Amino acid sequence: MQVSIESGEGLERRMTVELPAEKVDGEVDRRLKELSRKVKLHGFRPGKVPLTVVRQRFAGNVRGEVFGEMVQSSFFEAVAQENLKPAGEPKIEAKRDGGQGYRYTAIFEVLPEIALAAMERLSIQRPSAEIKDADVAKMVDKLRRQRTTWNPVGRGAQAEDLVKISFKGSIDGEPFDGGEAEDVPLVIGSKRMIDGFEAGLIGAVVGDERTLDLQFPEDYRVEKLAGKPVRFEVSVSSVEEPVLPEVDEEFLRSLGITEGGVDALQKDVRQNMERELEQKTRALLKDRVMDALLEAHSIDVPKVMVDQESRRLQEQARNEVKASGGVGKFELPLELFAEQAKRRVALGLLISEVVKQNGIDVDPQRVRRTIEEFASSYEQPEDVVKWYYNDREQLAAVESVVLEDQVVDWVLQQAAVEEQPAEFDELMETR
Repeated sequence: MQVSIESGEGLERRMTVELPAEKVDGEVDRRLKELSRKVKLHGFRPGKVPLTVVRQRFAGNVRGEVFGEMVQSSFFEAVAQENLKPAGEPKIEAKRDGGQGYRYTAIFEVLPEIALAAMERLSIQRPSAEIKDADVAKMVDKLRRQRTTWNPVGRGAQAEDLVKISFKGSIDGEPFDGGEAEDVPLVIGSKRMIDGFEAGLIGAVVGDERTLDLQFPEDYRVEKLAGKPVRFEVSVSSVEEPVLPEVDEEFLRSLGITEGGVDALQKDVRQNMERELEQKTRALLKDRVMDALLEAHSIDVPKVMVDQESRRLQEQARNEVKASGGVGKFELPLELFAEQAKRRVALGLLISEVVKQNGIDVDPQRVRRTIEEFASSYEQPEDVVKWYYNDREQLAAVESVVLEDQVVDWVLQQAAVEEQPAEFDELMETR
């Protein structure tokens, strides 16, 4: 078997493999002889069909079958011989070589060679925050606001009031699609409407009619309306002020707290905030480590792997739409996922190289802790843990996440890490 390699664009390789005719023809003859002992043809007794007849009738199909099998087996031998690492399935171009042999060309991309950068040169900011009493109080207030009730008032509307409105919009005196609605509830200050709309309702009382001359923002989601001046005729049918519940026994019971009063509430809220802060901090830190790895390495990413990951992300988006009750044939275009897919593939290659070069093995105890954490929110956590360990695919997914976390920890041990303190709210809103 003779092998020659040509480099194409980027990571593409064209590998030509020549198979000797005697090897292919010898296997074809062997199979034709075996076939002649079993084949049934009209006019001949079973097992008595002349080999020449069998060859005439079946040689083409048998030769194609033999050649296909040899292409498959020889491809893997050839890439191993040439020390190549294909990134995906090859495209095969096959042909008979002048009656002397058989040749095929396999076109495929290879995995890039990655030289890891010196990790101590990486600079990473570790976000951190302290949960203060004021943060806990603000969170309790947020819980109260989630249980807001509304009381009608006779005064003019002000910030945070709930108004019920009907409106008609027009551009140059002409109505437009989506510019009209009736009995719409709107909290002033919620920023649901374009700039100036909610502010234009300050002071309005029940029965008021107001004309608002505004402008759609330049980046408005409806392209044909972006930047256009618009007039809204608005009528107000109700004005209600927010009423927050007192932190009493009824309020505490609504949160599942039956003992310990306000102290128990504050303790429970603080513990939840600490868990959320830990998860958020870890997620931000992981993103920053991954960003630093990508910035430190320039990697040619195989197109075939990006295409595969793009299709996987598209399928994931499709399933999420279905799970949320979406119907129809609406589907996001594949190219929309290309950048995210490219990032994921590049990081996957980098992480694999870090794991390989530094002998990092997945920690089974850490896998167990992660699964138990997932399972803790279920009524029967033991059953969930068993389910993960009985499903190899699900277990492998957890192991992959844990291995990524171990790589993050390893990078942080090598890199220059600077603490980045922040307020709780600021850190939680960081993207």
